[in-house]
Amino acid sequence: MRTRRPKSKRPKNQWADHYTRRAQKEKFPARSVYKLQEIQKRFGIIRRGGRVLDLGCAPGAWTKYAAGITGPDGGVVGIDLKPVTLPLPGHVRVLQGDILAPDAAILEALAPGFNAVISDMAPATTGHRDVDAARSFNLCEAALAIARDHLHPGGHFICKIFQGPDFEAFVRQVRHTFAQQRIYKPQSSRKASREIFVIGKGRQQEA
Repeated sequence: MRTRRPKSKRPKNQWADHYTRRAQKEKFPARSVYKLQEIQKRFGIIRRGGRVLDLGCAPGAWTKYAAGITGPDGGVVGIDLKPVTLPLPGHVRVLQGDILAPDAAILEALAPGFNAVISDMAPATTGHRDVDAARSFNLCEAALAIARDHLHPGGHFICKIFQGPDFEAFVRQVRHTFAQQRIYKPQSSRKASREIFVIGKGRQQEA
């Protein structure tokens, strides 16, 4: 009697959900695009013809979505330590490098200024909540410093942060920089995730 060998199955992504499947169907490299989509629909951060700086842009989902909103009359600059292999339209420029220690190419790309700075940066996690939150806070402070330096007056800001002891301090910093400040957790964020988004609208001019 012959016995049939069980068919080999590809290992399933334990984190896959309907957002993951939707992203694959809509040709986005990550489900995180739907977080930005929710924020955009609610707060109108990115505008047609605007210039957007995407910090921590790999694998390119936010960059592609932002480029679709700005259109070819605008522009998107994405920066990440990791390469982005996703095909992107001509009004997008992606640089591989460290925004915390920018090289000449990054500094040149930042020079014209932006209407929106969006940051999905996250630290390499350790599993220790306070350590991960502290590292996230440091990245968020860096993103806010870049926004202060390179946002046009009236520009907008999105920043992902892990909730922890420094969360309220970061919110206060954003409040001092922007005319409006909001805290938002998209429905597409995983329920178990400690991430939350701090949004600043209307970059205020320095006194």
